[in-house]
Amino acid sequence: MSLSFLPRPTLRRGARSAGSGAPLAPVPLSDGDRRLAHMAASLLLAYPDDAAVRAAHEVRSAVGHLPPPVAERLTGLATALTDGDLGALQAAYVATFDLKRRCTLYLSYYAAGDTRRRGAALLRFAEAYRAVGWEVTRGELPDHLGSVLELSARADGDGARIVGALLTAHRDGIEVLRQALAAEGSPWVAAVEAVCLTLPPVDARTLDRVASLVAEGPPAELVGLSGLPGFGTDDGPGARGGVPPWT
Repeated sequence: MSLSFLPRPTLRRGARSAGSGAPLAPVPLSDGDRRLAHMAASLLLAYPDDAAVRAAHEVRSAVGHLPPPVAERLTGLATALTDGDLGALQAAYVATFDLKRRCTLYLSYYAAGDTRRRGAALLRFAEAYRAVGWEVTRGELPDHLGSVLELSARADGDGARIVGALLTAHRDGIEVLRQALAAEGSPWVAAVEAVCLTLPPVDARTLDRVASLVAEGPPAELVGLSGLPGFGTDDGPGARGGVPPWT
């Protein structure tokens, strides 16, 4: 299965080469189809600029053979991006992902919040990238869901297992994100739902963590994070207007 149609590599080779509250039941996919679904979702979760719209056109034409629950979500979002008003989409994207903590695309935030543990979590993500043989470019933080999904699409063998474990470890955050986007009526919920359909079932322990996060939010000990890549720069979370409340 070729990913050559996908126009936006954000990784480069490193030195070592239903209702919103109910989890979605996974669907069977081949490894190639899972990788395709993850790359498509990565592209569709990008900020909707002209390049993202061009990518959405290509995603729409490439995912039709995937299992219907996955294909319908990806093609539906791709169509919303290609046919929608770009200015309105951009405003909605910022209002959703930049201004609502429940909808953050930075996975380590759900478990670590604004605490010292966030730095350690980001380092673990970076180490996973290096173990697979890739590294993040463009100043993006390594826990950004779009980047992790791209890594999942490009990794194989032991690398695919490493990234799969990374996604599983942050399954609670992905589930909180899915529920929050569904509650907001956001079109981007379709991409997160498509990803959830490719992951293992949510177990009872994860559901307990999801319920706790929904009710209480992540830890909120504010600390200085300016020394970490992406913090204190235009590339970091909350760069446009600061970090909002848990809403």
